[in-house]
Order: sequence, then C-alpha cells, then structure tokens
Amino acid sequence: MKPLRLGVNVDHVATVRNARGGALPDPVRAALLAIEAGADAITAHLREDRRHINDEDMRRLKAAISKPLNFEMAATDQMLDIALKTKPHACCLVPEKRTERTTEGGLDVVGARDWLRPYVAELSHAGIRVSLFIEPSAEALETAAALKAPVVELHTGAWCDAVAHGDKTKADYEFGRLRVAAARTKSLGIECHAGHGLDYDTARTISALPEVVELNIGHFLVGEAIFVGLAESIKQMRKAMDEGRR
Repeated sequence: MKPLRLGVNVDHVATVRNARGGALPDPVRAALLAIEAGADAITAHLREDRRHINDEDMRRLKAAISKPLNFEMAATDQMLDIALKTKPHACCLVPEKRTERTTEGGLDVVGARDWLRPYVAELSHAGIRVSLFIEPSAEALETAAALKAPVVELHTGAWCDAVAHGDKTKADYEFGRLRVAAARTKSLGIECHAGHGLDYDTARTISALPEVVELNIGHFLVGEAIFVGLAESIKQMRKAMDEGRR
C-alpha cells in the first residue's frame, strides 16, 4: 500500500480566536505544533466570508511551515488571485455557501465543469497541485479526470454522519460508495484523498482502503485538543490511521 499522509486542518483554531477577537489562539502556532506531532501537511480554508482563516493567516502559514500547505478555496477570481500570490503546495477547490456552518457536500464538478476548467488550468500552470473535493460518484470522478485535476478528495461527511447516528444501513451504503470511488481513482490515474467529519474510528476504517493516500482532518482534532491537547490528538489520530493501514 502507498504511505498514508495526515493533513491537519487548522481552520477551527481560527474559529476559536475569532469568537472573541484578538490574536489568540494562533492557527500558525497550531500548524507548527501539528507538524511536530506528526502532520504531513497543513490545510486551511480561506472562505470568502473570512469566518475563520484570514488572508494574513495564509501568508503567515506559507512563510512559517516546513510541510506542504493545502489551500482550500472556492473557485472565484478573488481566491485564484490570492492563491497565485501565496503559491501553496496545493489548492483544493471546494463549494461554499454563505449560510452553511461547514462544507455540506462535494463540489458539483459535473454541473460546473466549464466554470472550473480555467481555474484548474491556471493553478496547474502556476505549479500548484489541484485537488477537487467531490462526492464519491463515477460521474464526479470522470469529470475530475477530464478536467485534468491530479487529485480528488472524497467527501466522507455522509458516511461519518450515518456512523455517528448509528444508521448501519446508511453507513454501509455510503462506505460502499467511498470504496468503489477510491478503487476507480487508480484506473483514472488520479491521486485519492479523503476527508470531512472523520474521527479516530472512521479514520481507522477508511485508512484500510489502499488507494487513499491522504486524510484531511480538522474539526475533530481541534475538539479533542480541548481534552487531551492538540499534539496528543494528532498522535492518536496517526496511531488510528496506522492501525487501519495495517
């Protein structure tokens, strides 16, 4: 199996900071601690409404961290301009709604194919690795391949929600979709990542899929950090992933 990487999302460190204003807790400090604890990459989502990560956070993250920076962004001209100036290792194109609490699903790559094409092309031309955050469907995967995106991140939210609510039938169905989609990435020549709503148990389970090479996890790790500290939550996540991979 390919090595399994852990990308730690620091958005919700910024959420806590912004709840009160000021500079603390600092998401850049969290990113540095995450790397020390075993993170292979740092993910941050610069939303159009700037509800957590802000422009200065992105600049400071790029300057401070020694691991790859994964810049989550909507496909807009403003975000494209910021990404091209920031030059992160990767950009993950995600959907955004002003009224959502968090990302509610995968990007509609089929319906937005023509809209997305120039964004994928321009980011790629700048040497930025493009990922598309998609639902685990054959149509979405084939469109991602047609757009020449080298990476997809499978949206695991529906599966994680079903697991959390004890709905085994739904959970089995959603995990089946993820398993089939992950397997399909190999024949399409696309690197497979996964994320959204993962905890220790679900991360352990999905880590067993050999095509998945990276998990991006944030909210759960920041929540666990309240009780055990951020470094320990990341170490325990890394342990769960390694167990699943074995």
